[in-house]
Amino acid sequence: MVRKPPGGLHFRLADETDLPTLVRLRDDAARWMLARGVTNQWRPGQLGEDHFRRTMASGEVWLAESDGRVTGAWELWWEDEDAWGPQPPVAGYVHRLMVDRGNARPGTGRSLLRAAERRVAEAGRTFVRLDCLADNARLNAYYLDAGYRVVGHKAGKPQPGGAPKSFTLLEKACA
Repeated sequence: MVRKPPGGLHFRLADETDLPTLVRLRDDAARWMLARGVTNQWRPGQLGEDHFRRTMASGEVWLAESDGRVTGAWELWWEDEDAWGPQPPVAGYVHRLMVDRGNARPGTGRSLLRAAERRVAEAGRTFVRLDCLADNARLNAYYLDAGYRVVGHKAGKPQPGGAPKSFTLLEKACA
């Protein structure tokens, strides 16, 4: 499945051949955060190919490309009980929104987020949900500026490859 919205980006579902690229994107994003003083979120090497393989089996992993280069990716889950508890099937859950800082134009993150929102709406779901590290003020502000609203908090959410953390739960109605 390939989607080509305006703006030069096109989106496609990731497959097995993309696993090394996804790991690189995640590790590069972690290094970018660490370089900017965000030390309690992602760490290089935390997630490997197995993580993305499992996500592809139970949800969706999308890649964004421009001019033949990967510019970003995100995960889309259809449930997230660790953060949101049992829920009726009314939402899609965006995770690991990643931008390749070396290949992406300004605004790419927002384009990825809008593409994820469109995909959730196409699936007939009413809400897009995500969680954001509670003490990452800059990232929380980013999502609020993108039209999300805080609907709760989750303390002690399990983390792949790390200790549990506290998160802000955010939601946006599909347009």
